[in-house]
Amino acid sequence: MTLLSLIFFLATISLVCADQRPNVIFIMSDDMGYSDIGCYGGEIETPNLDGLASGGLRFRQFYNAGRCCPTRASLLSGLYAHQAGVGHMMGDYGLPSYRGDLNRSCLTIAEALRPAGYRTYMSGKWHVTPYRGSADNPDVSNWPCARGFDRFFGTIHGAGSFFDPNGLTRDEMFITPENDPGYQPQGTWYYTTAIADNAVQYVRDHARDHKDQPFFTYVSFTAAHWPMHALPEDIAKYDGRYDAGYGPIREARIQKMKALGLLPDHWTPAPMVGDWDKVMDKEWEAALMEVYAAMVDSMDQGIGKIVASLKETGQYDNTLILFFQDNGGCAETFGRGQSVGPVERPAGPTLAPMGRDELQSNMIPPQSRDGYPLRRGPGVMPGPAETQIGYGKAWANVSNVPFREYKHWVHEGGIATPLIAHWPKGIAKPGDWHDSPSHLIDLMATAVDLGKASYPAEKDGVALIPLEGISLAPAFSGAETLDRGKPLYWEHEGNRAVRDGKWKLVAKGVNSEWELYDMEADRVESNDLSQEQPEIAARLARQYEDWAAERGVVPFGSWKTEKSKEKKGNGKKAFHLKSGDVLDEATAPAIAGRAFGVAAKVDGLDANSKGVVVAQGGSNHGWALYFAEGRMHFSSMRSGERVTASADLPESGAALLEAKVLEDRLVLRADGKRIGLLECAPILGSHPLDGLEVGKDGGGLVGTYPEDNSFTGTIESVEVHLLERDH
Repeated sequence: MTLLSLIFFLATISLVCADQRPNVIFIMSDDMGYSDIGCYGGEIETPNLDGLASGGLRFRQFYNAGRCCPTRASLLSGLYAHQAGVGHMMGDYGLPSYRGDLNRSCLTIAEALRPAGYRTYMSGKWHVTPYRGSADNPDVSNWPCARGFDRFFGTIHGAGSFFDPNGLTRDEMFITPENDPGYQPQGTWYYTTAIADNAVQYVRDHARDHKDQPFFTYVSFTAAHWPMHALPEDIAKYDGRYDAGYGPIREARIQKMKALGLLPDHWTPAPMVGDWDKVMDKEWEAALMEVYAAMVDSMDQGIGKIVASLKETGQYDNTLILFFQDNGGCAETFGRGQSVGPVERPAGPTLAPMGRDELQSNMIPPQSRDGYPLRRGPGVMPGPAETQIGYGKAWANVSNVPFREYKHWVHEGGIATPLIAHWPKGIAKPGDWHDSPSHLIDLMATAVDLGKASYPAEKDGVALIPLEGISLAPAFSGAETLDRGKPLYWEHEGNRAVRDGKWKLVAKGVNSEWELYDMEADRVESNDLSQEQPEIAARLARQYEDWAAERGVVPFGSWKTEKSKEKKGNGKKAFHLKSGDVLDEATAPAIAGRAFGVAAKVDGLDANSKGVVVAQGGSNHGWALYFAEGRMHFSSMRSGERVTASADLPESGAALLEAKVLEDRLVLRADGKRIGLLECAPILGSHPLDGLEVGKDGGGLVGTYPEDNSFTGTIESVEVHLLERDH
């Protein structure tokens, strides 16, 4: 055999081997409870997930990281979120583990698999880097296509409208539902459907253009995160389903979970927190769960489309599909408090529609794209695009049956998730259950293992942190246990836990005492054994402290050092400024945790006015009063998540512009008359690192304006006043 023939032979053998590697699809849902889907006990119709479960392997004890950003960082990197730089959310706290930005000491799964010959695709929610730059010139250096993905459709931000998501993106360009060159569906544009349809397009395009390569696709749904948005035809399927309230649904789930083998008789489910008899507006409360169920149902329909596309392209049998959730059910009271806008939907749009190319920059849009005004609060029926409401704590408690607590916490209700593994060529015992405790950190290790990829020691001269997880492939092959050899750990907002074998040590909050549970006898965490088993509790506590020290985990909030606790702004509560004034971090208003007001006297406003009147802070924490296309805007940036109140000025013009940042709303006034209100949570949790400027924003950009953002009018004066929080 000649040398050339030998090389060709070896290359052919290599290709044949590569062809045997599975395609891999990770599908993650958002803010759903352990018992929501049918194959884990729920009444919501999820036939496609149920079908994957019956033909695949279900895990009883799979775990996430308890909240959006840490889960995504851990999933993508195969590390604990702190190691990947996302120890909390998108805020930068100045410590390596808390930069709020996926770091370069890790690889993403896409970055690991692409050099091994995989094509890589993503559709859905990214949420591991904050916005930087401007709408016209965003900083894309940590977006999906810069972290190993060949194609991306989705959102960089963590939440928003399902009919008009903020920060909607294709590859490295912001888009709108109307101007997206890659996707224009018939009928109503709906984000859950769009995520699924784009994933389907990836499957079909791959089969056509890259059939000799395996692929990895990450499908990151935002269902069923608030707001409760769904299509009318899906909502109609659940009409009346929840009219009897929390109790009957909870009890039905308990009985179904017992039949499935998920809930032993000796476990006592966490108590029900809702009292249906005390619910004032039962129709509204039931409607919230109807829409929630419709959101999950729509997601399942989308998963069905993805499965069908695999079958029609001949890729089904050798594709590993993993379905899981990012955290438990969400007990946040989003949109359930103060009423905003009309309770009933107007007969027609009352505001000017948004333009085809007008980007959505608000997590909570002040209007729908077709001109209906924002509506929130009790009695506002959820579902339509202009509503912004969450389903609330009582229904989240039902979603999390049988477990305690919710999203944010690391008791089981916050971190327990279904895991469905489906792979016709690779699952040895279809329909079976697996019981070894497993975690998101294991998914990168699994992908690297099955993809025959290597995980390097460094990339681009930066040392990489070794993977924390283990491959789940032995479980797929029929192994009853996995050999981990070390505990699993959690920390989020001071909530912390360690799981070692059957024992779990868990605490709620930075200063709370540890609780100890035997997870075989009591996974519902109802019988604290810390006093009966002090030696075990002490051992697990030491293990946690060692883990935290090695991975840069610190007590939540401890980065607020004595220096940072010193009063900013020299303790001043009132600031009188003029055009061109600049205050540094130390002398700028101490707005962290404070309500405040801004008043600016200006001249020369017209329909073309633009630019920044005054801004403090940057792309992580800050605020800005500015103009764009003649409209007044006020943005508050909190841990990288922006909310913006906008308003038109009176036809007569205005000389005094005011904005108030209050506990639960932004208020805009012109010459003493209120012209805008946005219900939101705008108060900043941390003092901005960037200072304050009058007349422009020269640091990290708070609002959606360009880097050249000098105000086009004349600024006579600016005043900033710190207020009492309930002012």
